[in-house]
Amino acid sequence: MTTPRPGLRERKKQATRAALREAALRLAVERGPDQVRVEDIAEAAGVSPRTYNNYFVSREQAIVSAVTADREARIAAAVAARPSGVRLADAVTEAVVEQYTNTGEREHKALLLITTTTALRKAFLDTTAGIEPPLTAVIAERLDDPGAHTARVLAASVAAAVRIALEDWLRPSGNAEAVRNLDAVGLVVPSGSLPDRLRAALSPLAPAFDAAERRTQP
Repeated sequence: MTTPRPGLRERKKQATRAALREAALRLAVERGPDQVRVEDIAEAAGVSPRTYNNYFVSREQAIVSAVTADREARIAAAVAARPSGVRLADAVTEAVVEQYTNTGEREHKALLLITTTTALRKAFLDTTAGIEPPLTAVIAERLDDPGAHTARVLAASVAAAVRIALEDWLRPSGNAEAVRNLDAVGLVVPSGSLPDRLRAALSPLAPAFDAAERRTQP
């Protein structure tokens, strides 16, 4: 599947979005997320608050975007790049695990903020819904599903499974009183192995992927 190169206008929009999310993360690391205003982010990126609102609905969404930017498209691209002989369930699982766990220094800084701020955790979890559209297109092509009904159901199930895995990973551990106290102040210690949690959450979907693939075989 070939993706056309974006035009000048789209490239400018992409550059503005990138500048906003980079400014949001930098200011959040320097000051703390609660001390960053939308106006501050816009000024640091060299745009107006009105322009900011064309790209993000909140400061939390902009900060989280520093770690989640283009992840949904990268997951779909990774699935599309897998050889046709690779089981579709395996291709999807490995693409998700790879894109959620291979992080650089910038992503580590963002994740530290996310795991210690309740509003950022919620915004982070909400981004999983974005997996569905690009993954639907890739699965539909792989399954030769022109109506994309099966592909959409499978992609939506993947998005839901990823959210469940992340919720479990970000959930505070300890006794009930400690959990209440931690949640009240927004302190969360990621629990267990994220790759293992992602694979466990996605594994129940494998039979559905296998059945869909069998229907496309001659």
